Amino acid sequence: MTPGYLLTSATQATCPHGAPVSFVPSQSSVMADSAPVLLVSDQATIAGCPFVVGTVASPCLTIQWLAPATRVMVTQTPVLLSTSIGLCLNPAAAPQGPAQLSSYQQRVQGT
Repeated sequence: MTPGYLLTSATQATCPHGAPVSFVPSQSSVMADSAPVLLVSDQATIAGCPFVVGTVASPCLTIQWLAPATRVMVTQTPVLLSTSIGLCLNPAAAPQGPAQLSSYQQRVQGT
């Protein structure tokens, strides 16, 4: 596994179509750069995705995370890393492309 920086609730990301992602951390005891560290099980929601297939709206709504940390856990749950892959899903849970990270803390790394 490639090391990466721990993602936090302050991480900024968008879906492949430019809509912003909001992270909802489930824990607040482990922090990095003054923000709660995100876990693979935490909710990430996307609002305002403009994606359309033909004439049918197919907005990105949530993210399914792949490749979380294998060695860093919080409450026995893997944390998310800058090297983790977030697949943006539409209402039918079909993947529509990877989330794009635009900023994240760069002090604490994990694998």
